Amino acid sequence: MIQRIDRLAVELPPPSEPDPNGAAAVQELMGGRFGEMSTFMNYTFQSFNFRGRQQARPFYDLIANIAAEEFGHIELVAATINTMLTGASPTGDGKAPSASLAAVKGARLSHHYLLGGQGALPADSQAKPWTGDNVFSSGDLIEDLTHNYFLETGARSGKLRVYEMVEHPAARALTGYLLVRGGVHQLAYARALERLTGADLTRLFPSPNIPTEKIPECQPHIAKKLHLKLYRFSPSDYRELAAVFNGPHPETGEELIVEEEMPEGFPPTDMPPQPAVFAPDYAPEDVAEVAQRLREAAGLPKQPTGVVANDPSGIVGKVKDKLT
Repeated sequence: MIQRIDRLAVELPPPSEPDPNGAAAVQELMGGRFGEMSTFMNYTFQSFNFRGRQQARPFYDLIANIAAEEFGHIELVAATINTMLTGASPTGDGKAPSASLAAVKGARLSHHYLLGGQGALPADSQAKPWTGDNVFSSGDLIEDLTHNYFLETGARSGKLRVYEMVEHPAARALTGYLLVRGGVHQLAYARALERLTGADLTRLFPSPNIPTEKIPECQPHIAKKLHLKLYRFSPSDYRELAAVFNGPHPETGEELIVEEEMPEGFPPTDMPPQPAVFAPDYAPEDVAEVAQRLREAAGLPKQPTGVVANDPSGIVGKVKDKLT
C-alpha cells in the first residue's frame, strides 16, 4: 500500500514570469528515458517482481524504498512544470473565449494547452508519451542493480543539461534538489553492487563529473547533508536499508546516513485557475461555490482543511463573501 502525504519534497518558488518553452524542456525530467517516471516505474516493478525478498531483504528494501521517493519526484517535476506554465494564457479578463491561446500557438509543446489543461504531461520534451518500454525488470538482482546505477547516471546528466538550458527559478530549484538526491540513489545502487559482488563502482564517482558543491541551488541541500541521507519512506517497513547503505561517501569521506523518518516536506502552491484552458473550469468561481456548499453540508469547516503555501488566488475569499 502507498501512503500519500500532501507535501512537496522541496520548496518551490511561486509562479512568476511564465516560461512555456522552458517547461517543455523540463518535461524531459518527467517522461524522458532517464526521467522520474522511468526511475519510479523501474524500481517499482523490480520491487513488485522481487523473488526471495526475505532472504535478500536489504536489497529488496533498498529498491522498494527508493521507488517510494521517486513517486514524490514525479509530483515535484509536475509542480515545477505547472509553475512555469502559470500565466502563459490570459486569466481573469472577463471576456468570452476568442483567441485566448493565440499567444502560445508557437510554444514548443502545444499539448500543454490543447490536451493538458496547461499542466504537466506524462511525456518527454518532444511530447512523446512515456512508455513502459523504458522499464527494465529482469528478475536478476545484479543485472537490475547495474541497470539502476546506469539509469541514475543518465538521469543526473539530464538534470544538469536542463539546469544549463532553463533559467526559470522553479526549474533551477528543482534541478538543484534532484541533482543532490539523484546522487544519493546512484551511490545507493553502487554500494548495493559492491556489497553483493565486490565490484566497487564508487571508484567511478563522480559520474558524470558534476561538481554539485559548486552549483548554487545544490549548496543548501548539501549543507543539510541531503547528499548523505537515505530516508525511510514507510512508518514501519524497509528497516534493513542500513545493511547496504553505509560507510564513507566516496567523494567527501563523510559517513552515510539512513534517516528513520521521511522528510517533513513543504506545502505545495495552490496554482491559480487558467480559464482559457478550462482549468478547472471557464468559471472557476462556480466550482469553488459548489465545493463550499458541499463542505458545509458535510459538516466540515467553512474554510478548506488542506495546507497550501499561498492563498488560492482569493477564490475562497470571494466565495465566502458571496455566500455570506
